[in-house]
Amino acid sequence: MRLALYQPDIAGNVGTIMRLAACFSVPLDIIMPCGFPASDKQLKRAAMDYAQQAEVTRHANADAFFADQAAAARRIILLSSHGDTRLPDMHFAPEDTLLLGSESAGVPEDIHRKAAFRVTIPMAAGFRSLNIAVAAGIALGEALRQTGQYPA
Repeated sequence: MRLALYQPDIAGNVGTIMRLAACFSVPLDIIMPCGFPASDKQLKRAAMDYAQQAEVTRHANADAFFADQAAAARRIILLSSHGDTRLPDMHFAPEDTLLLGSESAGVPEDIHRKAAFRVTIPMAAGFRSLNIAVAAGIALGEALRQTGQYPA
């Protein structure tokens, strides 16, 4: 199981997701460019001392990311408020990569088309979306539960 972020633009969210990845021993892929400098104080504050323990791979662009995922035979599961599969209905596999779009723009249509599945987290009526770090935690928790990959 892996997490991936497509061109994230809020440093605090990336730091929180780095911490999530470290705590669950899940690698994190970041598709560049980011909308903030790597030295951003919010990133460091949110990641705390967990950033050094997170396994993070930065990809120059989406093509490089998708090539790496294809070479490893990983399915890309896009989390999207426009998904056509509800999270509780998704059947995860241990080698899946959970991809989240940028906070301000999501992912472009060509990235939507490259995903094996587009998954949405059901919410109460009248709400558009969750914070990206919260969505990552909810989806990762369900994927780890289904695949028996929670840390011992």
